[in-house]
Amino acid sequence: MTPTTAACGVVAKLRRRFAMRLSTRIALAVAVLVPLLVVAAGGLVVGWVTADVTHRQDLTLRQRADRLAPDARALVRAVANDRESAVRVRENKLLDGALDVGVRVELPGGPVSAGPQPPFDVALPEARHTGPVTVHAGGRAWRMVTRPLGSMRGAGTATLRVFQPTAETEARTALLRRRVVVVAAFAVPISALAGLVVATTATRSLRALRRRAAAIEPDDAARPDVHVPSGVAEVDELGRTLADVLDRYDAQSARTREALDTARAFAATVDHELRGPLTGMRTDLDVLAAYPDLSPVERAEILADLTAGHERMLSLLASLRALAQGDLADEQAFERVDVAELAHAAAHDARLRHPEAEIVVAAPEDVQVDGLRAGLRLVLDNLIGNALVHGHGPGEPASIRIGVETGVDGARGARVWVDDAGPGIPEERREAVFERFRRGPDSPGAGLGLTLVAQQVALHLGRVVVGTPPGGSGTRVEVLLPVRTGETREIRHDWLTRRSSLIAAVTRHVAERD
Repeated sequence: MTPTTAACGVVAKLRRRFAMRLSTRIALAVAVLVPLLVVAAGGLVVGWVTADVTHRQDLTLRQRADRLAPDARALVRAVANDRESAVRVRENKLLDGALDVGVRVELPGGPVSAGPQPPFDVALPEARHTGPVTVHAGGRAWRMVTRPLGSMRGAGTATLRVFQPTAETEARTALLRRRVVVVAAFAVPISALAGLVVATTATRSLRALRRRAAAIEPDDAARPDVHVPSGVAEVDELGRTLADVLDRYDAQSARTREALDTARAFAATVDHELRGPLTGMRTDLDVLAAYPDLSPVERAEILADLTAGHERMLSLLASLRALAQGDLADEQAFERVDVAELAHAAAHDARLRHPEAEIVVAAPEDVQVDGLRAGLRLVLDNLIGNALVHGHGPGEPASIRIGVETGVDGARGARVWVDDAGPGIPEERREAVFERFRRGPDSPGAGLGLTLVAQQVALHLGRVVVGTPPGGSGTRVEVLLPVRTGETREIRHDWLTRRSSLIAAVTRHVAERD
């Protein structure tokens, strides 16, 4: 075992061990996703609120600085003129107008300040940066706006700086963040419970489908439908798919049972039918071994009997194999077949085997049907072979006419018939000729030739009829092959396992299908 294979096996075992229900998975996913969404949305809201509060604070700070600038310039002029009383008046007016903000007027002789502001040793931006900017010192922060006040007659420049602490804004932001965290914490159990309820409701139809599927018993012909419309598209698709799979399984299981039944019937039939010929051959061999001084005539008779028994066993095995193959035939093997071409080929081979026989074929150039090429050729070979054996009087050569026409009772399809000049078949015995192992007293075959014809005709959903030729003497076996229309049709696969009642039913189909 490779390391990759071992790792895959471990992963599979862990998955089986820690597998959980779909509703639980959905509940856990919701319990994780909803708080994350709350936190993400809260983060956006906190950012938007902080930006909005800061913008309002900056706007207020600019307005306050613009209002304080004239008083600051008046203070600068009083200082420049060295009028002490005017300086105090201007300073008091400036500081009174500051209200809740910090004010600092930077003069060459030292700053004038009042209100909340950073320490004097904190470096501040140059005067040309009017702000607003944030100044940090000692773990605190202020928003600052700068207004240049001009020069003081060669003594330097004066600057107005207005400060406002950011503590209130930061406190509001921290409070909002805590509320978001609290909401997210409460959202975890609430969303998990809500997700579990919703998932349980949503998967109710899936659980019902699982119960119906679990209740199915193998080979239960009366099982309930596994697919019941639920209104949920995905569950309905799964139900239909499962029903289709079960139908295919049933069909395959039925075909497997038919194959096993066919194999058992084949073995039982071979055991039953070969026991007689083998016993006769063993008797002949015992006679040859016990009486080595038999006359040439007696020895020739025994050898002829052995040869006939051997040929009968070969014929029986070949016929049973063809019958079993017919039981295992599948519609997927059907193809377009020219019946007229098959009739000419079968007649040609029959003439080679029986050059003394008169075999005439009346068939157009092209008569197409959907069927099994080997099966239709078997039908023609067996009908011709049966006519060659039974279709003539003692000492007379066989005379056979083979006909192929297009159309079945005015519809599309094919009609095939084989006429012979034999004694004919009484009407009360015409159904019995299709039974298994139905042999005449002088028949060299195994009694399965016409049974194979009936089987192949049934596989093609056709009909086989035994009658009399138009001349009034002999036998006509007529096969009617319809055109396949594409609809689902039942094909029987139990010719080797069932008795003659099925064969008789196939040959009585003429009036019922019309």
